[in-house]
Amino acid sequence: MPSSSIDHAFTARGPKGRSGDPTYAGALSFMRRKYSKNVTGAEAVVWGIPFDAAVTNRPGARFGPQAIRRASAIFDCDPQYPFNRDLFDDLAVIDYGDCLLDSGNHQKTPVAIEREAAKILRSGAFLLTLGGDHFVTWPVLKAHAAIHGPMALVQFDAHQDTWPDDGKRIDHGSFVARAVKDGIIDPDRSIQIGIRTHAPDDCGIKILYGHEVEEMRAADIAYVIAERTGGKKTYVTFDIDCLDPAFAPGTGTPVAGGPSSAKILSVLRQMTQIDIVGADIVEVAPAYDHADITAIAGSTVAMHYLGLLAEKKARDKA
Repeated sequence: MPSSSIDHAFTARGPKGRSGDPTYAGALSFMRRKYSKNVTGAEAVVWGIPFDAAVTNRPGARFGPQAIRRASAIFDCDPQYPFNRDLFDDLAVIDYGDCLLDSGNHQKTPVAIEREAAKILRSGAFLLTLGGDHFVTWPVLKAHAAIHGPMALVQFDAHQDTWPDDGKRIDHGSFVARAVKDGIIDPDRSIQIGIRTHAPDDCGIKILYGHEVEEMRAADIAYVIAERTGGKKTYVTFDIDCLDPAFAPGTGTPVAGGPSSAKILSVLRQMTQIDIVGADIVEVAPAYDHADITAIAGSTVAMHYLGLLAEKKARDKA
């Protein structure tokens, strides 16, 4: 048989090593990583937050973690392009499953997310979060800032998410303003890429608008990001609507005029000089998707985060 295993998400003996599941079958963890609530020994933890009660347009991102995991099955068994390596030869990664939320009491959601994120981060593992709408980034940012202090924010997005906030709203369009106000992120070291809307306040964050991204090379975008973050510990958040709807139709608030998945993935690939301490991919809403286009893009963004981690580990060992 060409396949050497099945249901690797349950049968794996540890957090390293590739699986041999067929792409069309088997338990669908992210990239077939072992499902576990035990983070001991894990260098990276993949975690889903199925929440979309903060959206201002189309709901459905609560199904994002499922869709991203399902789409990630295409990566099984192969050395991952463009990293040309099995990411899990040396990098220990588990899929922690999803955050348990009370669907009838959204005011408890931020605390529940922050508490569980903090628990995972205390292990020392890198946390890769699968959303969910973009509000989930707020409590996750707080958990990271409790460890690292004010961070640089690299935000791939069509929206600035800097709308006014009273500090109590459950809103996916204001978390950045709240993070700046509360000292969670350093605006002087933060940058937003792909913005194609206007908000009342930029909060001092550098913006590369959609038309600028269109005219720039991927290498130049990556250079601007590195220059802006300046070696500061950085959180990367990726709203899938950063991409043009041609490449990511399955999202709640699509905006025309965005970059291609190829261009932005090339930017991510070249972010090797950024001190990334946490990352997420949010706003994948599969009900509006076609042939898993958006879920595939989202899972590929998530894979790139792990690819950068695997390369960094290899460089540090060399």
